Amino acid sequence: MEATLAKESNFEDKLLEISSEMDAFEGYTHAHGLRIAAIADAIGKQFNLAAHDREFMQQAALVHDLGELVMNRDYIKQNRPLSAAERMDMQRHPVIGEQEASKRGFSRGVQLLIRWHHEWWNGSGYPDALEGEQIPLAARILRVADSFAALRDDRPRRRAMSVAEAKVYLNDWIGLEFDPKVVKAFFSSEYIDFLEVEKPVQAELPPAQTEIVETTPLALPTAEPQLSNEQAPASSPEESLPNIKPDHE
Repeated sequence: MEATLAKESNFEDKLLEISSEMDAFEGYTHAHGLRIAAIADAIGKQFNLAAHDREFMQQAALVHDLGELVMNRDYIKQNRPLSAAERMDMQRHPVIGEQEASKRGFSRGVQLLIRWHHEWWNGSGYPDALEGEQIPLAARILRVADSFAALRDDRPRRRAMSVAEAKVYLNDWIGLEFDPKVVKAFFSSEYIDFLEVEKPVQAELPPAQTEIVETTPLALPTAEPQLSNEQAPASSPEESLPNIKPDHE
């Protein structure tokens, strides 16, 4: 039987390779996946998450936009706002990423975090419109970490924000996109202290995991639509589009 990615001896190298390829495709000038992993781990420690949950979260952080890589859309790096049709298309990437992660042998916990990393605290996210604590804690942490890391990098449609500007942005969207407790934990974490003096991002690679251990942050409901890369969702634009806000990704 073919070995899954998580069982291979060179798991960490492959994980970094996927993350680097994903960052290059999205046009990030810094190691975006590694930055998210470091931020998420710092927040997870504030919540006393178990080590294996933090490992799943770090793995998901490194490959969170795997679906975008698979979709391979030209509009991702264009210097213009996305059209409504493009935003709808882009919202397919968490489910496509979940499916691709399954094909590549990632644990179910990592697959689900990839699926849910765009869910919003107020229920306006996608793909499942989960709300509040329906969203696993690890996914709520990834939403904050992904957003902050993106804000700190130059993007096709905007310049990078300073640490102070990015913190203001997170505060402005507390209770809408972000879990207030997660933002508070981030601002209380050691990672913020490093950022304030502009030290380089440092992140340790998470070790391989071959099984998901069902714990509170991950053991929450899952919807399992079979959405292929070629198959668009049937929902209307009003049902699909989240709150319109400045593009931080």
